[in-house]
Amino acid sequence: VINNPKYFRKSQEKLAKEQRKLSKCVKGSNNYNKQKLKVALIHEKVKNQRRDFQQKISHQLINENQVIVSEDLKPSNMIKNRKLSKSIADASFSSFCNMINYKAKWYGRTYIKVGSLYPSSKLCHYCGYKNTTLTLSDREWQCPNCHTFLDRDKNAALNILEEGLKILNKSGQELPVEPVDTGCNSNLEQEDSTL
Repeated sequence: VINNPKYFRKSQEKLAKEQRKLSKCVKGSNNYNKQKLKVALIHEKVKNQRRDFQQKISHQLINENQVIVSEDLKPSNMIKNRKLSKSIADASFSSFCNMINYKAKWYGRTYIKVGSLYPSSKLCHYCGYKNTTLTLSDREWQCPNCHTFLDRDKNAALNILEEGLKILNKSGQELPVEPVDTGCNSNLEQEDSTL
């Protein structure tokens, strides 16, 4: 489990203060241009902090593993949830997946993406029971079939790994290989510099 440092949220108060000052400046004046630069520098610092953190974590994952499996997330769809959009944008899944992808190619590791429609958090890892009543707010649940207590995220991670290894076995390739394309359309655009 890797905690998200939430760099944007940490800089939010300072950013809001500088943006308020900017809104009071006369457009086109020297003070306006200076203040605009201050706001831009805060955005750039957040972007650089996030990128540095992701580079270190992706490098660590590549060094420690021969096979890396992730869910083929669609951040553009996830951001539509107003309650989670800021946290999702702050995590920047797209650029992180891009980093893992190109580093896997460099170091000869296998990177597999499991389709986003795969019900990873709803399946019990132990018995395969599918819990259709599971909601986003349920972080832990008990399997009605085998009565196992499951942490939603860890259970999903185990299911995604298992599905990724099935995809790898079907492809019949040996390790190390190029990243396996699962046929799903990926939405891995570059990180938005405005975040």
